[in-house]
Amino acid sequence: MKIGFALPNIGPVGSPEAVAAVARRAEELGYDSLWTIERLLWPVKPQTPYPATPDGVLPGEYKHALDPLDVLTFAAAQTRRIALGTSVLDMPYYNPVMLARRLATIDRLSHGRLRIGLGLGWSKDEMDAAGADMRRRGAMADEFLQVLKAVWGPDPVEFKGKFYRVPKSYISQKPVQKPHPPIYLAAFAPPALERLALHADGWNPVGIPAEGMGQMFGSIRKMAAEAGREPDTLAMIVRANLEITDKPLGKERAIFSGSPGQIAEDISACERIGAHELFFDPTFQAKSADQWLELMEQAHGLAAQAAKGGTAARA
Repeated sequence: MKIGFALPNIGPVGSPEAVAAVARRAEELGYDSLWTIERLLWPVKPQTPYPATPDGVLPGEYKHALDPLDVLTFAAAQTRRIALGTSVLDMPYYNPVMLARRLATIDRLSHGRLRIGLGLGWSKDEMDAAGADMRRRGAMADEFLQVLKAVWGPDPVEFKGKFYRVPKSYISQKPVQKPHPPIYLAAFAPPALERLALHADGWNPVGIPAEGMGQMFGSIRKMAAEAGREPDTLAMIVRANLEITDKPLGKERAIFSGSPGQIAEDISACERIGAHELFFDPTFQAKSADQWLELMEQAHGLAAQAAKGGTAARA
């Protein structure tokens, strides 16, 4: 199982110096990938409550956000080997032709290191600001993915759909990776899981206990097989929102929160259920660039111990 880490594009930690330091150190440590996340707004009075806080207000870290694609481009210039991913870009905020060009450019500038995590978004405030229709975002997503693949395919490109149209044209900017960089969907609802099984290269879950992820991934693979796809080609890329505590937490703890020993157990559980990759995000714990780097070092050690089948020392 591969291991990755988040870049600090969210929160007050984010700066050119911090992004560069994290990217370089991650590559030195042998991490396989670096990831960014998207946050467009911090609404004062959210129309859609944030699910992880009692009052529905977004965490303060989200008041600070660097563009996820620009940060990946910057990180590409700081590194040579490590993969660069989004987890996730919200499709309703983008035009697929324009996004396809940006993504292809990053893939070329990084010599084929891009990975693309996509989602539908959930914030009504962000949808309003982006001019997106929240009610139709699911229906538009299928075509969105088809347009991306069409633009990255052979010229001349042409697409005629219900929501998007591309007149027969040459679009010269193609990604290095063929037929295209891998596309992972952050899907949870049945229609989104079906979309994943039909059109994506993998699943990017977050916040689900390991057993639940295993069951859901099994269902995704089954749907892919029923659609005539080879299920073994689908990957599971787990997002791990990291919170390391001094003492073990109780049974109701969230996955990847707790003592070092509990985190190591979660890592091992993900490998047992067939996860292909896991990446850590310390956004809500790291209060400085130095602490971000310290947590990256600690997580790397826990992943190494889990890979050896050992158990980390418990607090």
